[in-house]
Amino acid sequence: MKLAFPEIHVPQPVRNMWAKRRIRGLVYIVGLLAIAYAVFWILFLRGLPSTDKLLSYEPPLPTNVRALDGTPVYSFARERRVELAYDEFPRQLVHAFISAEDKDFFTHHGVDPSSFLFAVFDYARKTGTGKRARGGSTITQQVAKNLLIGNEYSPTRKVKEAALAIRIENAMSKQQILELYLNQIFLGRNAYGVEAAARAYFGKDVAELSLPQMAYLATLPRAPANYDPDRHPERALDRRAYVLREMRANGYITATQEQEADAAPLGTVERSDARREAEKPFDGYYMEEVRRELIAKYGADIGDSENSVYAGGLWVRTSLDPVTQKAAEQALRDGLVRYEAAAGWRGRSGHIDIDGNWPAKLIAAKVETGYANWRDAVILEKTSTSATLGFEDGSKSQLFPWGAAAPKRGIGGRAFDFLKVGDVVIVAPAGSGWALRSTPEVSGAFVAENPHTGQVVAMQGGFSANHPFNRATQALRQPGSAFKPFVYSAALDSGMTPASIIVDGPFCVFQTAQLGTKCFRNFSGGYAGPQTMRWGVEQSRNLMTVRAATQAGMDKVVALAKKMGVGDYPPYIAYSLGAGETTVLRMVNAYSMLDNQGRKVSPTLIDYVQDRHGKVIYRADNRPCEGCNAKDWNGQPMPRPRQRSAQILDPLTAYQMVHIMEGVTQRGTAASLRDLGRPLFGKTGTNTGPTNVWFVGGSPDLVGGVYIGYDRPRPMGGYAQGSTIAVPVFHQFAQVAMKNLPIKPFRAPPGIRMVRIDRHSGKKIFDGWPNDEDPKSPIIWEAFKPESEPRRAATRQELAAAQAPKPAKAVHNDSDFLQQQGGIY
Repeated sequence: MKLAFPEIHVPQPVRNMWAKRRIRGLVYIVGLLAIAYAVFWILFLRGLPSTDKLLSYEPPLPTNVRALDGTPVYSFARERRVELAYDEFPRQLVHAFISAEDKDFFTHHGVDPSSFLFAVFDYARKTGTGKRARGGSTITQQVAKNLLIGNEYSPTRKVKEAALAIRIENAMSKQQILELYLNQIFLGRNAYGVEAAARAYFGKDVAELSLPQMAYLATLPRAPANYDPDRHPERALDRRAYVLREMRANGYITATQEQEADAAPLGTVERSDARREAEKPFDGYYMEEVRRELIAKYGADIGDSENSVYAGGLWVRTSLDPVTQKAAEQALRDGLVRYEAAAGWRGRSGHIDIDGNWPAKLIAAKVETGYANWRDAVILEKTSTSATLGFEDGSKSQLFPWGAAAPKRGIGGRAFDFLKVGDVVIVAPAGSGWALRSTPEVSGAFVAENPHTGQVVAMQGGFSANHPFNRATQALRQPGSAFKPFVYSAALDSGMTPASIIVDGPFCVFQTAQLGTKCFRNFSGGYAGPQTMRWGVEQSRNLMTVRAATQAGMDKVVALAKKMGVGDYPPYIAYSLGAGETTVLRMVNAYSMLDNQGRKVSPTLIDYVQDRHGKVIYRADNRPCEGCNAKDWNGQPMPRPRQRSAQILDPLTAYQMVHIMEGVTQRGTAASLRDLGRPLFGKTGTNTGPTNVWFVGGSPDLVGGVYIGYDRPRPMGGYAQGSTIAVPVFHQFAQVAMKNLPIKPFRAPPGIRMVRIDRHSGKKIFDGWPNDEDPKSPIIWEAFKPESEPRRAATRQELAAAQAPKPAKAVHNDSDFLQQQGGIY
């Protein structure tokens, strides 16, 4: 069956026109043109960026980081780039790039027809030869290629590039196009844009460049590697001379200026100098922690978000205090080196073949030295009287036996005798020569925090600056006696006072049928009988601590530890002695809450973040502050943000605990801090083994904490205690970090009653006064809550007995120190 289609009626006038050959030809031509345009659009124009995208384009920019005082300290960048506005580029620099790359830039409309046709012809001529055709691209075409299309080598890309260049010219002014070009062009040494290149090649900003320096930068867009000043200085000079000739021919400079600039040396800084110029002074654990937080919020790359870390151009103000950070780094490193000094030299750090390019092999060995003045070196030659050292920069020096006289660890003998040619070692300046060094095997961490705001002002997660494991936030360690303040805080909250009597005697507890009965002991052994809570804290008596925990209830102890962020532990009595694992950051933050009268603070490393346009997109302290942005002072008190932090612990309890811990720094094992001459509180800690030693404490305005131990916990030796290893680290830190802090006492909250008591018995005193100059004065001021101070006064006989001199006993260690008013650990 045939299908019948309706007949289409064509008007007679149309038939008459179609009968004419000229009309039919015109229609065929229009149709072919339409088909050709459609094919051209499908092949080349489809998918090209729109005008809106061109106008809104923003180049990838690094994230710039500043310290608490506004000092630039770091930059997160995969591409070194600094964006400038067109008006910030010197005119001579613009003229140099136009002369070198596109002299008709201001007159053409995106494409230079003659250059474009020559590029097409050159491509056809070199097809199949393996040679690359000349580009013939204008500056606008380079912008299109570098920003939006890519670097594919094909005729299709070239046509797309030309079409997009015309579209760019229609959408943007010449000045906008040049601004994009000069900010994004790759110029070698990982520098994108002329400002970054000026710093990489000359160590200065673009506004400070001379004419020959500007001309040299203009040689680089074509092929930065071909005109590298270190490898191809003659090529670089020839190409610079060409740029200067073109500038004169275009009327931008005079013949005299050309001759003077052509006679000038390149004047570039060496690559090593460029690296030092871009060196990040705080490249280490703190910045790595900041980077992790930023990536978690905004992503790493441009595809993650518009505010990505490596492309979003963020401006970040951190809590880092440069002086405090450097003090923490130095103190921790010195403490680690001091601990291992007696053990001798650890041995070589590696071995390389010294044949050929040994400096490159030494660099590839990537030996971490820690200190800025320690250097890695390779033994090039060795005799009985000296060894020749080779350094990364190719220089050489001598190591003499006196500089390697330490014993080899675990073997003995002289370290110099174990050196062999090709050994990679670490050396440090010593007198007129060098001395052998080794990075410590033991490690640790240090954190310092503002107790009022939670701002982490310093963080050092180990000896080396570039170790991926940040022990300050990732190393879970047992704090030992440094945990005890939270036990006694729970006891104070349960009705006990600093003068409450606790028995220092045998204590056993039935745990479970499987675990049986657990009996506790003091670190030094022995018992002291009934003593005050203060004495138990200052002496760090384990038996008194477990009794206080039992009396208060372990459920309350672990609940308080959880609320203060130390850790989430089961209510077992062993945890009262610091058996639960935690980090230095958590402990420092918990002590900061004690210092802050029990109000919650959260540790923060980032104060606020701005996007590339200056808009604040994150703020750690987002409390409203009425009147803070007023234009002028209204004569009223300074406006302040409202206090909105939660009260984690009774402020009276918190102050009592801090006041008790002041005694640890006055007459306990942290008494070496007394010579700092300022009110301090703190607690040492030493866990079983000991495998870790601690000190956490500080002043009213700065709290710090340190732990030292091996990454794979193992005994550090019986002599290792918080008082002998951790406290000296804090002491060194405080000498620098607290130097300019005001000396002021810890502020007591309303309701605290300061009462004179006998330090030994805890009884109230009426006829004597504390001697603030003598830390062992039998009469002290004690902090009590209302209606909780002792009712009974000490008798004259009790006071006389307390003040009577006792036979001296030699102090050999912290255990013996217990008997002479000191602390244990």
